[in-house]
Amino acid sequence: MAQRFVGKVVVVTGASSGIGAAAAQQFARAGATVAVVARTTDTLERVAAEIAASGGTARAFPTDVSVPTACAALLRSIAEAFGGIDILVNNAGANKRGAVEHREVNDLINIVRVNLIAPIVLTRLALPYLRQRGGGAIVNVASIAGQIPLPEEATYSATKFGLRAFSFALREELAGSKITVSAVSPGPVDTAFIMSEIDEVPNLVFANPMSSADDVARLILDCAADGRRERTIPLMTGIMARVGNLVPALRRALVPVLEKRGRVAKDKYIARRRAAAK
Repeated sequence: MAQRFVGKVVVVTGASSGIGAAAAQQFARAGATVAVVARTTDTLERVAAEIAASGGTARAFPTDVSVPTACAALLRSIAEAFGGIDILVNNAGANKRGAVEHREVNDLINIVRVNLIAPIVLTRLALPYLRQRGGGAIVNVASIAGQIPLPEEATYSATKFGLRAFSFALREELAGSKITVSAVSPGPVDTAFIMSEIDEVPNLVFANPMSSADDVARLILDCAADGRRERTIPLMTGIMARVGNLVPALRRALVPVLEKRGRVAKDKYIARRRAAAK
């Protein structure tokens, strides 16, 4: 991998597994110093150790990013440890699937805190550090669920719509500042975020091709490097989502077909998981 982030300090939230861990590893291989952030200390330390064992530089900063005061302390600690901050990747995510009326209120509040409030707070607090470095990049991990409403995940979908809107509006605010703001919007990704709760995931989700954490991480690095407004994976799924959002009648007509296709794919994933557990 090209050493395109040599001398850069990168903060990655939700870095203990999945997309965040993959992004942290790829940034380190590309020459960056990486601050890995998540709530779970043990798994976070393991990611930092794996990066170090591969010749990279990383340090674990266990933090609950849903607490604003903790975010301020986090960024201060990272800047003191590494001399500054160049890139912020807001990847931490939370979800509770199912109809809104069947979800606990505190669960819904937590989804909003982690998926939307935390990225906004971290971005606001990180901007002075990026300005001190003469520029930088903010990459927010959104979702195709933020491009088209997703039933049974209404609050999650709302936060991802909001995160995309925040990203695009802030990008306009910062035009000319040498600070770029990008969104990466994946469809279903083969990580524990989906696969550990596969029975609760709507069939419609599995009608789309599954990406890997490494696939999404590569797009995060590309956005950090070139500042593109948004990258979506799979590309065709994103196009279909936007068309469906613009033409609701078409979406409603296609949903039964997509749910049937998704059920077949979901059953295959469940069978694969059971076989691996034996």
